[in-house]
Amino acid sequence: MAEDYYKTLGVPRNASQDDIQKAYRKLARQYHPDVNPGDKTVKKKFQQVQAAFDVLNDSQKREMYDRYGSSFETLGAGGPRGGGAWSAGPGSGGGGGFGNFDFSQLFGERFGAEPGVDLGDLFSQFRRNAGRAGQKPARGPRREADVHSEIQVPFAMSINGGEVQLDVRRPSQKTGTMTVKIPPGIEDGKKIRLRGQGEPAPAGGTPGDLLLTVRVAPHACFERRGNHLHVKVPVTLSEAALGSKIDLPTPRGTVLLRIPAGTSSGAKLRVKGHGVTPRNGPPGDLLAEVQIVLPEKLDDASREMFRQLDQHYSQNPRANLRW
Repeated sequence: MAEDYYKTLGVPRNASQDDIQKAYRKLARQYHPDVNPGDKTVKKKFQQVQAAFDVLNDSQKREMYDRYGSSFETLGAGGPRGGGAWSAGPGSGGGGGFGNFDFSQLFGERFGAEPGVDLGDLFSQFRRNAGRAGQKPARGPRREADVHSEIQVPFAMSINGGEVQLDVRRPSQKTGTMTVKIPPGIEDGKKIRLRGQGEPAPAGGTPGDLLLTVRVAPHACFERRGNHLHVKVPVTLSEAALGSKIDLPTPRGTVLLRIPAGTSSGAKLRVKGHGVTPRNGPPGDLLAEVQIVLPEKLDDASREMFRQLDQHYSQNPRANLRW
């Protein structure tokens, strides 16, 4: 029984491209082999989801699938693959004529029971291609379709670059593994093109490309804004009040960050050149936001110390707070 690609992705037949891509991203994360190592059932489900997306995300393939069902993959430009241009055959009565050719012999047995196949459409397509039977074939090799997919990389790898292993599924071939290089500084949503790794081509043709949309996983502490990195740095009250030097991790290694005496929560300290390094241009900065952390429990002596500390405020710290 032919697989229903719409049912595989869980979308209606009139779903938009955005709906199809959203459904694919959700299922790809759920069934990705890296998330479910060793589970062959999940791996098979992931391959089915990928196959459905490859068709429904391509407008031309989707149109053919909607018209002919899963049998569209056995059709070329008006006939079976590898057949070249259609010919009316002997006794056709000249170019463009069909004579006594019995079309039921060609379409009836092969496609007659396939749901969604309109023999009238196939007949019209047959006539259009048969009319071109005497024309010279188009010059240049045929280029196959590009394949679109997504890949998720850790936040640190998106900043520093690295390599990931990618499972690749191609029609009529076993799932293979390839190494993908992640360039330093790549942003979420950017695409990586792997030439010749898309739809395979027959002899003399040109294979399509593989287009990978990069999704960057969030970091527990750091956030990217343009080429700058932002991080919240917890410090003690004494470190902020009296000043100190603390260790701060960065993409280029640990640096010594100086906390000036009298620093309040929310103050931002800039570490130049320790942000994102783009391909062209200077690197961004690292902005460390100070957050004063108080002890969870205070004894009586500590409370009295804080009361005395309040006496050193020259004005109400909320004096400029307005609606």
